[in-house]
Amino acid sequence: MSNKYPLTKRGAELLRAELQRLKTVERPAVIQAIAEARAQGDLSENAEYDAAKERQSFIEGRIIEVESKLGNAQVIDPLLLDTDGRCVFGATVEIEDLSTGEHLTYQIVGEDEADIKAGKISVISPLSRSLIGKSSGDAAEVQAPGGKREYEIIDVRYE
Repeated sequence: MSNKYPLTKRGAELLRAELQRLKTVERPAVIQAIAEARAQGDLSENAEYDAAKERQSFIEGRIIEVESKLGNAQVIDPLLLDTDGRCVFGATVEIEDLSTGEHLTYQIVGEDEADIKAGKISVISPLSRSLIGKSSGDAAEVQAPGGKREYEIIDVRYE
């Protein structure tokens, strides 16, 4: 039995696009590079051949990984969930850092989708775990590397 892999609709689209690119662009290009390196003769001291074979191994491994993730994907659309205003996977949450007054906005996404600069945090991050299940007006406490942080949930949106 395999675990389900949570993804937003956007995350699933990005993985499908990556898989398509790997199979239709990257794989044929590396096969061509291997063929060209082979044509140069002696493979025992052929750096281009070794590099191309290594790249091929990486591409094939990534194809298997992406296919597995998509095969086990549980695409979650927060608009379709009965959330009752609570913070759930896929939700966009506006929070206030109670020590600084700073307002921050994050979307809770799958591990592969996380990008802190783009405001996307992994569902397994300490901040996400402290927010899940809470609603506007609730407080969330997070044990951060620099000590305990407290946040107030200002708004929860499902986009």
